Order: sequence, then C-alpha cells, then structure tokens
Amino acid sequence: MKRQLYKQLIKWKNNPNRKPLILQGARQVGKTYLISEFGKKEYQQFIYLNFEQTLELSSLFLDDLIPENIIENISLYLGKKIDHANTLLFFDEIQAAPKALISLKYFYEQASEYNIIAAGSLLGVSVGKTISFPVGKVNFLQMYPMNFNEYLTALGEETLAQKIATLHTIQAFPELLHKKLIRHYKLYLYIGGMPEVVKSYIETKDISEARRIQKELLEAYKRDFSKYTEKNQAIKTAEVWQSIPYQLAKENKKFKYSDVRKKARASTFEQTIEWLKGAGLINIEYNISIPKLPLSGYADYSKFKIYLLDTGLLGAMLNLSSKMIIEPEAIFKEYNGAFIENYVAQELTAQEIFPLFYWTSKSDAEIDFIIEKDNKILPLEVKSGTNLNLKSLQSYIAKYKPAYVFRTSPRNFVQSNNFINIPLYAISAIKNII
Repeated sequence: MKRQLYKQLIKWKNNPNRKPLILQGARQVGKTYLISEFGKKEYQQFIYLNFEQTLELSSLFLDDLIPENIIENISLYLGKKIDHANTLLFFDEIQAAPKALISLKYFYEQASEYNIIAAGSLLGVSVGKTISFPVGKVNFLQMYPMNFNEYLTALGEETLAQKIATLHTIQAFPELLHKKLIRHYKLYLYIGGMPEVVKSYIETKDISEARRIQKELLEAYKRDFSKYTEKNQAIKTAEVWQSIPYQLAKENKKFKYSDVRKKARASTFEQTIEWLKGAGLINIEYNISIPKLPLSGYADYSKFKIYLLDTGLLGAMLNLSSKMIIEPEAIFKEYNGAFIENYVAQELTAQEIFPLFYWTSKSDAEIDFIIEKDNKILPLEVKSGTNLNLKSLQSYIAKYKPAYVFRTSPRNFVQSNNFINIPLYAISAIKNII
C-alpha cells in the first residue's frame, strides 16, 4: 500500500547532508513494511536486522562502536559484502539494542556514506533515561496510521485522493463525487487507518474481521503497557487508556483526571500520559484562552484533550456498531461527535500541524482547533452533523477578527467572503488552502 512518507524517504536518500534516519511511530502503523519496500525498490542491496526478534544481533555492537568494525561484523554474520553506495541498512526495533542506537552517532561522524534507517515502535519511551541518545546526529521522521487520502489510494481511488491532495482553491465538488467521498469517509471512520485492518477489509470486505483485528491490536498495546513499564505504572497506563473513549464521549471533552480515578490529581497520571504520547498512541490538544503568536507561548498545558491515534481503534474500544455506517447521519452524531473530532486531530497531526490547540472563552464558547500557519492564527470549527450553529465562531470573530474562518463538516466546499467550509473528507488539504 502506498504511503505518503515514501516521498520524504526519497528526499532523505538524495540529501547529500543526510544523517542516519530514525523512523518513529506506534506499533503496527506500517514502519517495517514501508522501509522494506523502500529498501528493495531504491537500493541494489537491502539488509534487515530486527533486534527484538533476534536478540543475539546486539552482540555485533558490543566490542566497540567503530563503524568499520560494525560493518565487518554484520558482513561476516550475513556472509555478504556491504557496498555503502548501494545498500540500505535497516535496524528495526532498535530500542532493544541500546549500543546499536548509540552507534548511529559514530556512523554520522565517521562513516556518513552508509545509508542507515532505524525504527522503534516504543523508542520514545523505552530509551533515553539511562542510554545516551544521538542528539543532533540523526534525522527523524514520524509515521502515523493511514490518513484518509492513503486509505482512498488503497481502495483504488487514487484519482480522488490526488484531487484532494492538490487542492488549493475552494470549489464545490460535483454532488455525485461528494456523496461518493462521504460514503468512503463514513466507512473510514469505522475501519480506521491501521494498515492490517485496511488490507483485510480490502481483501475480504468482511467488517467483522476488521473489528477482530482492531481488538487484537488493542490487546497488543495493553501488553506493551506491562512490557515496557513497571507494574504500578502499567496499571496507571491501562487506566488512562481505558478512560479516553469515555472522556471523548462527553459533551465537554476536556481530559479530567477524576474521570480516570476518583479524586485523582495530575501528579498521579502525568507520567502515564507522557508515556502514551511517546509511544505514539495518543494526540494531545492544549487549551488557549488568548490566541496570540506563538500559540505555544499562550497555552495552558494543564488543560487538554486526548485523542486516540486512530478512529477505527476508538470505535473498537466503544464497540461501535457497523450499522452506523449505513444510517444517514448516525456516525456523525454518535458519542457527541467524538469520532469526528478524533479524525480531524489525526488528519492535522498527519499533515504536521502540531502541537494541537483549542480555544475557550470565559463563557461557553469553544473553537475545536486553532491553527498557526505563516504567522496567521486561524480558527477551525468541527461540525459533525447538519446542525451548523456558529455561535462559538461568531464569538471568536467578534473578539479577534481573523483573516479567515474555517469550518469542516459533512457539507460540500463553500466560501462566503472569509468564511470557508471544507468537507470532512478533505480536511487534509487545509494547509494548501491556507
């Protein structure tokens, strides 16, 4: 399945000043598949080392971290010569071999001619406290679940996906295409963007099998809680994780520690939330009450919302019925529009619009997302159904007079002066439109 990150991998390969690359992301978002495809297509030789699957591989890095010696060890182990100009070395699950991680620093300093990519699902949470991280000596890329455009491409709708990806102006789609995209979008909310789930559904069209795989993925994440954290911390992580669907189903989706455990305080769960964030399992959106540049300087980091990495997994945790897909507006309204906001948070994050922020006033007004782009601050209101009450937007406009106002909803493209409605299925195009 085609992934948009492939183009960035090509840029990395062709960059004369490239460093060893670390690809981060949650388990099962497709890191190994993508790098394997990239290595086989773009290089004459592709070498794959999985340090979690074959623990003995760590011994290749134990004597010293001189790149020449490491390459010789790998060459002897595999029984083949490694040509630096035409070979991609892929160190998978590198968090299981701390010395291999440290070696990236020396490859950059002493042997930058080698093409090396490292990946680790839990790299952000399993190393760093006791192991020296090669800060400044590596490039980074972050991988997420398949976004809606990638999902469309996997379905064979590459032309539609390309149309959305290259949008720069506001023009309504023909109603036939709009309705087709809404149907795909509603199914995406249920299927989500985990590659194994998408692949299974494309091949079998079995919605129950897709849900079974989602449940398996959720169980795998739970096992990671205890595998990579102490027992007490694992319990806290599971508590926060299980509370997220309930927190999102509330009308006020602000995260409350007391909804995790009665009378709980921030100090009890702060470390847990950072773990989930580092593992790539959640996206966090912070509150601002004054929209000024830079937004990060005016954020209240004690007030935030937590979204799951994938709407399909959110639906599995909430046991969302598949009949919601065929009912006209059911999935848009269910759980106070939780799926829709979660989806928008996913799409913005995948477009590298982060950190995420939302605005609240002292009254009841709230804007779901505030976007900072090219020294502009732009409000984005999410409307999950046909009720398009603009009270909060009007309150924001009266106070701050933004250059443009955005809404995303199930409706088609509309522009009226500085007000722009973007269909939910095309929200990824907001960067181009801005």
